[in-house]
Amino acid sequence: MKVLLVHGMGRTPVSMLQLARGLRAAGTEVELFGYVSTVESLERIVNRLAARLERIANQPYVVVGHSLGGLLLRMAIARLGANVRRPERLVLLGTPVHAPRLARRLHRWLPYRLLHGESGQLLGDPERMEAIPQPSVPCTVVVGTRGPRWHWLFGGEPNDGLVSVEEAMLGCGEDVITLRRSHTWLMNAREVRAIVLDAQPAAG
Repeated sequence: MKVLLVHGMGRTPVSMLQLARGLRAAGTEVELFGYVSTVESLERIVNRLAARLERIANQPYVVVGHSLGGLLLRMAIARLGANVRRPERLVLLGTPVHAPRLARRLHRWLPYRLLHGESGQLLGDPERMEAIPQPSVPCTVVVGTRGPRWHWLFGGEPNDGLVSVEEAMLGCGEDVITLRRSHTWLMNAREVRAIVLDAQPAAG
């Protein structure tokens, strides 16, 4: 069984190394996928990711995406050919399903646009977010609840500081797990490592 980890916007694969080390220590084969949202078009990133999925699809595998990484995985899985093996499970860590309030507020701000490119614009566009296909594979949603419950931004809802629990809900029968963690370091929680390991089918 292989696990592919995809980092979030504005981060690099380094942000997923602690999770990768924990999974490898448990005997799991791990790969990392990297991208640069500042300079790469969304189309190019998704195409590269779909190609990576095709390369690892010769064996059962699980995919894990943090924040934007989860959206990229949803889009890439939807592009796989009918004869390509799908992941055994998709694990979304703090991944917004609906356009987050914070991104909607910031997406027209020039520094945000320069820093996050087209991927950042996706997050701030409710119509484009809703148009992303629902996962065609079993899915686990993990979302943090350690953020401030500011009424002006989150309406008092539980959140991880960037994404509220409601904004992370797919509504397609997914497993939902909330952790008392913040968005930035959600992937480093011990509970996340256990969730990913549990997502792998038992050998034999």
